Amino acid sequence: MKQAIFFDMDDTLYDHLLPFRRAIQAWTAGIGDFPYQEAYHRMRYYSDKLSEELGGAGAMGQGAAAEAMRWRRFQLTLADFGIKLKEDAAKAAQASYLACQFDIAMFDGMKELILKLQHEGHITGLITNGESSHQRMKIAAMQLEAFMGKELLFISGEAGWDKPDPRFFRAVNEATGTSAENCLYIGDSWRNDVIGGLNAGWSVIWFNHREAAPGTGHAPHYEATNVAQLAKHVDRHLARARTSAGSGK
Repeated sequence: MKQAIFFDMDDTLYDHLLPFRRAIQAWTAGIGDFPYQEAYHRMRYYSDKLSEELGGAGAMGQGAAAEAMRWRRFQLTLADFGIKLKEDAAKAAQASYLACQFDIAMFDGMKELILKLQHEGHITGLITNGESSHQRMKIAAMQLEAFMGKELLFISGEAGWDKPDPRFFRAVNEATGTSAENCLYIGDSWRNDVIGGLNAGWSVIWFNHREAAPGTGHAPHYEATNVAQLAKHVDRHLARARTSAGSGK
C-alpha cells in the first residue's frame, strides 16, 4: 500500500505567530521584551479550551457564541501577561488577526518537500482544526488545492471531529482508502497533532520549530525543529517503511 503523509496547517505549513503578533502589537509594542511566542502558545491553549466548551470546531460555525469565543481568547491571553483588554479592543485584535491570517506564505522549503513526496508517488494531504470558511481562505492563500487536491484536504469544521479525537484520523483513513500503519502525520501541536496522531495509530513527526517542551509522556516517532530536519525525518521514515514492506513485516 502507498505511504500517505498528512500535514497540519496552522504553524506547520506557515508561521502562525506572525498574524498573532501583528494583531496584538497595538497593545504590546511599548513592551520591549514582550514574550510573543509564549503568548502565542497561550492563545492556542485558550482557542482549544473555548472551542471545546462550544462543542468543537464542527459545532462552532459563525454564530454569536463562536464570535465571542474568538475575541475572548485575546482577552484571556493578554490578561495572563498583565494587559487588560476591554471588549471593543479584543474585538479589534480579533479583526486584525483575521485579516492578517490570509496574508500568509508557506515556510521556505515546505512546498518543495510536498512536491518531492508527490513526485515519489506518495499521497499527501492536510488535516486541520478550524471553522470551514476560515481554513478554506488560508488554503486558498497558499494555493494548496493546486498541488494537493481538494479531496485530500480535511477540515474539522467540515468533518465534525476535532484533533486530537482519533475518529478524525480514522475518518481520513476511510475517505482516502489508507490505513493507519501506512500514514505519517506532521504537526506542531503536542496536544492536537502528536497525541492525536499517536492515539489513532499513525506515525508522527513533531514539527517542533518553536522548541517547546513535551506536554505528556507520549513519544513521537521523530522530532524536527526546522524544515531541513523535517525532510530528513520523512525520508528516514519512508526508507524504514520500504524495508519493512520488503521483509514482509
